[in-house]
Amino acid sequence: MNTIEQILDLARWAPSGDNTQVWRFEILAPDHVAVHCYDTRDHVVYDLDGHPSQVAVGAMLETMAIAASAHGLRADALRRGDSPDTHPVFDVRFTPDASITPSPLLPVITTRSVQRRPLSTRPLTAQEKQALEAAVGPSHQVQWIEGFGGRWSAARLMFNNAKLRLTMPEAYEVHRSIIDWGKSHSPDKVPDQALGVDNGTLALMKWAMVSWERVNTMNTLMGTWAPRLQMDLLPGMACAAHFVIRARSAPAGIDDYVAAGRATQRFWLTLTALGLHMQPEMTPLIFGRYVRNAVRFSRLDKLQESARRLYGQLTGVIGNDPATAMFMGRLGAGKGAKARSLRKPLAELMK
Repeated sequence: MNTIEQILDLARWAPSGDNTQVWRFEILAPDHVAVHCYDTRDHVVYDLDGHPSQVAVGAMLETMAIAASAHGLRADALRRGDSPDTHPVFDVRFTPDASITPSPLLPVITTRSVQRRPLSTRPLTAQEKQALEAAVGPSHQVQWIEGFGGRWSAARLMFNNAKLRLTMPEAYEVHRSIIDWGKSHSPDKVPDQALGVDNGTLALMKWAMVSWERVNTMNTLMGTWAPRLQMDLLPGMACAAHFVIRARSAPAGIDDYVAAGRATQRFWLTLTALGLHMQPEMTPLIFGRYVRNAVRFSRLDKLQESARRLYGQLTGVIGNDPATAMFMGRLGAGKGAKARSLRKPLAELMK
């Protein structure tokens, strides 16, 4: 591999919603890459206005810049003004820079992953918090939700939001398409072994996922308690803290979401370098934004009303300025995930 291919081979390890990898690389010159991106707003209920995909694009561009540091290169990314928000194109140019030294985050680019299973409740140390707060940079800040009361309020928020997620036909269509059944690793989906539930619950989920009618039947007969307990309430308590990465001012467009993604990836790589693990908790923010913007997301009226109630619970947990909340998750020490999403080979990500 030449230098630019080595950089792209690391950049592809950036996280993306449900491992969608919403980018394709085009090498235009030895120092110039065009990154052709897209969002999934037209068929994924979680990708409201494409903003979650834009955050993922930011994480990828930040990973690319960190990868470039191994070669003493500065990576400058500029979005083409004539590219639509649904399909933004970024020109990334690499320039030798004597002030660039290899980033200490380089070794964890490929090991960073999601841990959906319980973590240690050991509180974060002052040094850990300081490193994580510094990682997001001056345009963002970290809000900590910690202590037993804080973790309980966040866990309940996630538990209640999970019912929305599990009883929504629009979300079912997404879940059905992105779970890789019987796998511990997957190059382009989420392996079922990484979901954080026991084998019995997993078997029921697989049976139900055949059709929305089956999901509805199982929800009616058995409720949604088992997956919500295992995937939301217990992990929500079994962690050091929950966190919100906030922009200093409310986002005004795609570039602000890309910037938030860059900050989030620095935060995530930094916590990985500290030996910690993380799980995103984006559902409350996404459906809170649907409510805030009065956008309908489901054909079921009762879910619209549930989302309005949950928005009130969200503001109770994170405060009254949810518009600046760009990313939410839980983190803590503990064992790393044995099952995880991988990435498509670089050749499949080239345009």
